[in-house]
Amino acid sequence: MKISGNELRIGMLIEHNGKLWTACKLQHVKPGKGGAYVQAELKEIKNGTKLNERFRSDEALERVRLDEEECQLLFKEGDIFTFMNTATFEQLQIHKEVIGESARFLQDNMIVKISVYEGEIIGVVLPDTVVMQVVEADAVVKGQTATSSYKSAILENGVRILVPPHIESGTKIVVNTSDASYVERAK
Repeated sequence: MKISGNELRIGMLIEHNGKLWTACKLQHVKPGKGGAYVQAELKEIKNGTKLNERFRSDEALERVRLDEEECQLLFKEGDIFTFMNTATFEQLQIHKEVIGESARFLQDNMIVKISVYEGEIIGVVLPDTVVMQVVEADAVVKGQTATSSYKSAILENGVRILVPPHIESGTKIVVNTSDASYVERAK
């Protein structure tokens, strides 16, 4: 599907120079002299390289549509994760590199969305939040209650995050999977 340069939005997938790119940052520029353009920071889907590119407002770009399949994580063996398509019950094996940093938040039986482009798996989208248990938390320093302070804690998956002072070891918390940040205490 063709779109013009000024229709490009953050998060859109485009095909440019024979590769798949996602738009990370955009700045619409209308100089006093010459035509308007979009200054875009693009990130390649396969290897994560970044590219700064200018697109004129009348330039045609090829927008890419992805197929998304809902799958359930069955098990992990080394760096290979095995998922089952919830509609067809077909099993898929995906390497940790394709999943990226969010692989550390995958839990057994978790439902995820797998992005497919022309029959090739290019990404796995986890739920926005997961519930994790704190296995180790730093002690609270007295006198730091006047301002909102955070302390370091280690989750059951080994990830270190910052949590409020009232969170202790053994507490279950809700964690944002995109940036590994504390959201709230789990109910």
